Amino acid sequence: MTAAADFRKERLGWVFGLSAVQLAVCTAAWVPVVGAMSAQKYRFALMWLPIAVLIVLLATVPIKGRVAVTWLTHWVRHTTGTAAGWSTWESKAAGGFPVSPQDPDLPGVLTRLQLLDGPILGEGGRVCLTHDTVDDRWGATARLTFSGVGLISTAECTVLGEAMGALAVGLNASRRVNRLSLYLRTVPDDGTRYAAYRQNHRVADVPDLVATSAEQMSRMTGAASVLTEAFLHVSATESTLAARAKDGGGGVAGRGYALYPSLTGLTEPLAAMGVDAPQWLTGEGIAEALRTGFCPADAGAVARRHLADEGGLPLAAAGPNRAVNSERVYLHDGYATVTYTVMMSGLSLPFGALAPLMTVRTAGERRCVAVHFEVIDARKARSIAKRERQHTTGMRTFKHSKGFGVTAEDTEAMHSAQRQETAVASGHALLRAAVAVSTTVPADWKVEEHADGLHNDIVARFVPLRQDLVQDSAFVAAAIPLGVGLHNVRGEF
Repeated sequence: MTAAADFRKERLGWVFGLSAVQLAVCTAAWVPVVGAMSAQKYRFALMWLPIAVLIVLLATVPIKGRVAVTWLTHWVRHTTGTAAGWSTWESKAAGGFPVSPQDPDLPGVLTRLQLLDGPILGEGGRVCLTHDTVDDRWGATARLTFSGVGLISTAECTVLGEAMGALAVGLNASRRVNRLSLYLRTVPDDGTRYAAYRQNHRVADVPDLVATSAEQMSRMTGAASVLTEAFLHVSATESTLAARAKDGGGGVAGRGYALYPSLTGLTEPLAAMGVDAPQWLTGEGIAEALRTGFCPADAGAVARRHLADEGGLPLAAAGPNRAVNSERVYLHDGYATVTYTVMMSGLSLPFGALAPLMTVRTAGERRCVAVHFEVIDARKARSIAKRERQHTTGMRTFKHSKGFGVTAEDTEAMHSAQRQETAVASGHALLRAAVAVSTTVPADWKVEEHADGLHNDIVARFVPLRQDLVQDSAFVAAAIPLGVGLHNVRGEF
């Protein structure tokens, strides 16, 4: 896989882009009108006509990436929740309630997750296993060390793309782990670790002028310094792990033993991409990743705890003290975050094409990029590829036979579906993918200016979609490395 190409919609409409549900609703809306006109009851037909038009508009017209009726439902629910005070969340500790140090206190969509200590994995201690109680998935998170793609050549990007493709094929063949989420965070660096290093390596007999110049340069560069964090979350379904977990003794430990071979098997494919051995996070590591996700300013305090050998954070301190989900911005612990999802344009994209979205424009801003993948089962992938090829070919043939104009888009969709079916038949993996990008600034800054800057960076190559009304969940998908980012769209408009 030298490049990510042939991005396609996850679901193709049956007729003129309409799903089966939309088609049924539109047909049902027009049945009374047609029936009344057939019976020559024109007054009733005229009375029902505006209702039918309204139903069709609600079922088909998109508003900010969602069908009108879906957007209206989300707006009503958000407005009701705001009026009732449900959009404001406060931690138990901030409210004065007693909490257990090992019980995570997290807001919103994160309440569906259980953070459990798994069995010991090598020399890394007990890996913190995440259990998604809604999707019934088990996963783990690793911290990665990667040199990045900013200074490498196009040929090297091609090699990394091929390694990424090999990783996807390997996951498809393992039939165990089928979701992979990569998180990248460009965060302001307060220089805590660098200051400690300077203090420990300071030379006593340095001239005053040299010491003063070095201190001034350190302050100048430190104000604009950034630190890049990388996390990887992988997960598997309960149905996949259940039989192997029973052999391992059942329970949380059994799920861990069933999942660990896949975790250790990722070391070699990641090494081919220039990533050092992944550090699978314990409960304290997860707590630190979550806490710095909600409050970037706490990264310095976490670093000082490690430098003083005071240990990591307990899970109870992982979440924010207070969070507010407004219509267009998510507020958390003195910070404001705006999140977009990124829709691929369908063009061939080299490895590292998302790198410009991580570039901060102002000192103190944080950018987060998350890419979520799901490897579709080989049998299901062949069925999907065949169905999409039949659909695109049939629609193009139908338009041509009925005298409708066949557009270049129709022809390209047919060729794309044929290439997809050929690739799947030759053993390539079919992936679901979602990309979320966020910008985080202090709450007293003009957050809309930074949101516009992120929007401009996205539109240079992709199609942005601001996640209004669900900024809290979108923030989790972009910045919190717990694998929440893909969901089952079956049954939706």
